[in-house]
Amino acid sequence: MSLKDVIAPFYVWKRAFEKPYTTAKPIEERPGADRYRGFHTNDMELCIGCGTCETICQNEAIDMVPVPGIKTTAKDSGLRPMVDNGRCCWCALCVDICTTGSLRLTNEYIWVSTDGDGFRFIPGTGKNPWDRTELGYRRDPGYRLLDYDRQEMEMLAPEQGVQSFLEVVKGYSAEQARKEAERCVDCGICVATCPAHMDIPDYIKAVRDSDFESGLRLLYRTNPMPATCGRICTHRCEDVCSVGHMGDPVAIRWLKRYICDQVPEDEYADILQDQFAPNGRTVAIIGAGPGGLSAAYYLIKLGYAVTLYESHDKAGGMLRYGVPSYRLPYQQLDRDIDHILSLGAVIHYNTRVGRDLAFSELMEGFDAVFFSVGLSDPYGLGIDGEKHPRVLSGLQVLDDVTHDRDPGVGKHVAVIGGGNVAMDAARVSRRFGAEVTILYRRRIEDMPADPEEIHEAQAEQVRFVTQAIPVRVEKGPSPEQVNILWGEAEMVADNKGGRPRPVLREDRIHTETYDSIISAIGQGGDYGFLSEAYADQIEMKRGKVVSNEYRQTGIPKLFVGGDISNSSADAISAIADGHQAAIGIDRFLSS
Repeated sequence: MSLKDVIAPFYVWKRAFEKPYTTAKPIEERPGADRYRGFHTNDMELCIGCGTCETICQNEAIDMVPVPGIKTTAKDSGLRPMVDNGRCCWCALCVDICTTGSLRLTNEYIWVSTDGDGFRFIPGTGKNPWDRTELGYRRDPGYRLLDYDRQEMEMLAPEQGVQSFLEVVKGYSAEQARKEAERCVDCGICVATCPAHMDIPDYIKAVRDSDFESGLRLLYRTNPMPATCGRICTHRCEDVCSVGHMGDPVAIRWLKRYICDQVPEDEYADILQDQFAPNGRTVAIIGAGPGGLSAAYYLIKLGYAVTLYESHDKAGGMLRYGVPSYRLPYQQLDRDIDHILSLGAVIHYNTRVGRDLAFSELMEGFDAVFFSVGLSDPYGLGIDGEKHPRVLSGLQVLDDVTHDRDPGVGKHVAVIGGGNVAMDAARVSRRFGAEVTILYRRRIEDMPADPEEIHEAQAEQVRFVTQAIPVRVEKGPSPEQVNILWGEAEMVADNKGGRPRPVLREDRIHTETYDSIISAIGQGGDYGFLSEAYADQIEMKRGKVVSNEYRQTGIPKLFVGGDISNSSADAISAIADGHQAAIGIDRFLSS
């Protein structure tokens, strides 16, 4: 052993007189850096419970759980993330992926406890002191783990669109569809909001995988008219899309359309393999619109023999006679209808129940009856002079176009209303070469029409005059013209918290001359097909038929769906009603 080895331990003693490297009070003297990744906190008001954080966590450290006081709504799952700090590695992927920016990491990192369960907590509940800490890791505003920009849809230029009735929206390419599908975070909030509860994340995954056969089968599980809905659905699912909180919502409707566009119609039967065994029961359906066709499809699959009675010469209801072909080409509507008919549904066209055959015949001759006749009676303007021959119905204008008839609107047209029928009537008139003015009693943001319909009408040079209340219709300078007197409206706040209401300013009245005035302020139901004996047994509320969750009316064997019984006034809700009615009818006849 060398001398150096003997005296080496004594060198340690010199350290006794140096300042120690340890910290006597680490909790007080070692705060985390300003952007340190410590314990989680969550803005409970901003969070929508989409579960994206749970999905991305590779350590399975996050579970979505219900929280007292947080209610489930159309835009909120009602769940919130609970973090297991025994599993968490503080990688912050959950913060980076958070679609609302509600989740972050504080710079607090010290927690001493003998209770192991205590390390599993729900951030943002206020139970932890760091919930009020502003320091810590947040996603940089310029950093994107997700793509927040929607793939732009190619469309006909407005100046081209008004020249014909060709479809305005061209659809996605394969590359566009794949990129758009990759934006979906698979949270599923959209499913609850969709009236038909379609398997949206799954069929979007089918687009990512280019598995269009599986995608088509997923669509038909809850919607037998996907080619149609892929074009004209009101896509409420997109309104709640979690990605839309930080950017553009996923184009769910266009991806549904894309799947249908990739599958030839003659391959539907082989792909869907609709199998059913007849059960000997019969069901009559009044109205071959989206509600009636949906009910027919699901009833047939349950084994029922279905007969539909349609007052028009073709099926489709308002989808055919109220939606112009530039929005919904009729061959796409027929694609959906033809598959339903191929399963054995029988339709009697040009047959009006209550005129060509009695309603009682159906009630007595079938095991159950479903009616979904839509809203076919246009509301009047409720002003003097509205019976003038140059005051036209928006529904009639659209019906004329469907039947290849010139609606004769003239070169200067005023459209009264702010819904989709008003937008369609205005845009149709533009395609017949008219200059069009829309008069609406409220503001543009109050219009019930789809925002894209409003935007496209504006792009096609439709003039919008808002806060304009029709007062009176008078004779025009010539028999082919008509005058309308309208007054400016002042928007007055509602004392009960509702939307502001328009109040006429008597001193601001205008007179304008047009070749025609198109009334499109809404429509009601026609219940003339019901005999008094049956009508008395059906409960009505605000002009709508009341039914239970299975769409069953006060008459046990009579079921209802669509616009005549719900307030949504869209095709997807009617389709959902038809599906639910089929379940209800089967439940009723099987009990």
